Amino acid sequence: MGKTWDSIPVERISVSNLDTDVIARFRKMAIEKKRLAPGILKETTNNLIKKLQLKEGNQLKRAAVLLFHPDPEAYFTGACVKVGYFANDADILYHDVVHGDLFTQVEKTMELLLTKYLKAFISYEGLYRKETYPVPEEVLREAVLNAVIHKDYTTGAPIQIRIYEDKIIIWNSSRFPYNWTVKKLLSKHTSDPFNPDVAKVFFLSGMIEAWGRGIEKIIEGCKEHGVPKPLFRGETTGLWVQFKNHDADMRKKLEEAREKMAPKMAPKPILKTPEQVLSLLVQNQNMTVPDLMNKIGKSARTIKRTIKKLQQEGRLKRIGPNKGGYWKVIKQNKK
Repeated sequence: MGKTWDSIPVERISVSNLDTDVIARFRKMAIEKKRLAPGILKETTNNLIKKLQLKEGNQLKRAAVLLFHPDPEAYFTGACVKVGYFANDADILYHDVVHGDLFTQVEKTMELLLTKYLKAFISYEGLYRKETYPVPEEVLREAVLNAVIHKDYTTGAPIQIRIYEDKIIIWNSSRFPYNWTVKKLLSKHTSDPFNPDVAKVFFLSGMIEAWGRGIEKIIEGCKEHGVPKPLFRGETTGLWVQFKNHDADMRKKLEEAREKMAPKMAPKPILKTPEQVLSLLVQNQNMTVPDLMNKIGKSARTIKRTIKKLQQEGRLKRIGPNKGGYWKVIKQNKK
């Protein structure tokens, strides 16, 4: 029929159902980036949606629902982003689900990744504080934008971002154009987005700079910041992008930087992992496995194995259930 999936009209939904705050944010971004004439941005919401070609007759297109409706999942199952921190492929330590319009999904996903899931290495250039993440922020944003814009929303599967101690994987159920391969995706190519109406509005907002350059910008950004290029894997079910997670390396750099900045003092004895766990639990009996991982710099498997050993030795006891209980240190020093 000559239509793309995101250009199909949706019944029983009108402009009045769209989120006016999100539309106002779009107007502001488009003005700042000068992607639309100011006169168009002063139009009524209904006229603006028409000028963006997000209506067919009196009906809104699917793209309009994804972009500006507060709950697109009410119409398209799986139109959300799942983020999780994994100890291994089977064990998830904690997770979040990001809902809402596509603009909000991008912003909230980035906020979660930068404040909860990834740790920045803090350094200083003169008087200025500098934060360096395992994956450059602009590269991570480009990867999230690509996943949201090019996702095949017919599958019902959410975008999945899996964080491990040594890697970060972003998967979305994108569908390659006919005869395309990962090799073609990584080379110079024309723009052929699965959701062209969605891509066009993101371009007008200024959140993407040009069609067809997303993968190129990711690779260039990694090269510019001196981090390994990501791995791309295409499957019939979607596209995987894998980055190396430098959290462990960055923790080491952070400790080295702190040692250089700290005043010279008598060296403290180096505690073994069991003593570190007990010492931390004496200070805070409500600490979780992820908390101990962050403080000690060990994997979840190591922390769990240490806790189990301490319980067997009678030096540590769990009071109450896993959720809502606390730790009681019986004997801190092993003698």
